[in-house]
Amino acid sequence: MINIKQLSFKWQKQQSNPTLAIAALEIAKGEHVFLHGPSGCGKSTFLSLLAGINRPTSGSLNIFGCELSKLTNSKRDVFRADHIGYIFQNFNLLPYLSPLENVTLGCQFSKQRQKKALVNSMTLNQEAARLLNALGLSEQFHLQNVANLSIGQQQRVAAARAFIGSPELIIADEPTSALDTGNRQAFIKLLFEQAQAANSTLIFVSHDESLQPLFNRNIDLIALQEQLS
Repeated sequence: MINIKQLSFKWQKQQSNPTLAIAALEIAKGEHVFLHGPSGCGKSTFLSLLAGINRPTSGSLNIFGCELSKLTNSKRDVFRADHIGYIFQNFNLLPYLSPLENVTLGCQFSKQRQKKALVNSMTLNQEAARLLNALGLSEQFHLQNVANLSIGQQQRVAAARAFIGSPELIIADEPTSALDTGNRQAFIKLLFEQAQAANSTLIFVSHDESLQPLFNRNIDLIALQEQLS
């Protein structure tokens, strides 16, 4: 799924040292990976590269057989819409839309994900409702204003939006930071269930190392970069 070789990234060309430098990393399809490290170690930079928001300064970043470093900005946007679901730390939901509308929005920019979503359900709204129910948000909340939902409920909407259309890669950036320990573990279990159902690779980023035992693989971003030195 992900193959990285001699990757480096600098925000400014005149930087003496790169912000991020990874000698090699491979992540297989279907893996559930816990990525951790202290603030400032490059987690956000790494995610921006995986999502195709930024381009590596040098080296190779291959995702799902596509070399992202060789794509134009517009083609990286298309690749991200087709193949990557992203759960943001602050969820990035549109407050004037309902949960159903927020979830189906994930398919508006990708005909490929629309087509895959309609394999499971007759309409996009039905598939959005199916995912919301599977992630623990009951139907009574599906048409409410998303701004009126609790943090935990908004979290489930954000996860459903990422999973609709079964993208090959799910990136979860500190999605449980506002929850207590019990609710964090319950939500991660739901993420695992949906990732397995969609056969998606899950990269879960957090500074909370107590969550590490829940995953079948963990990556320390500091240690990973030290391999290059």
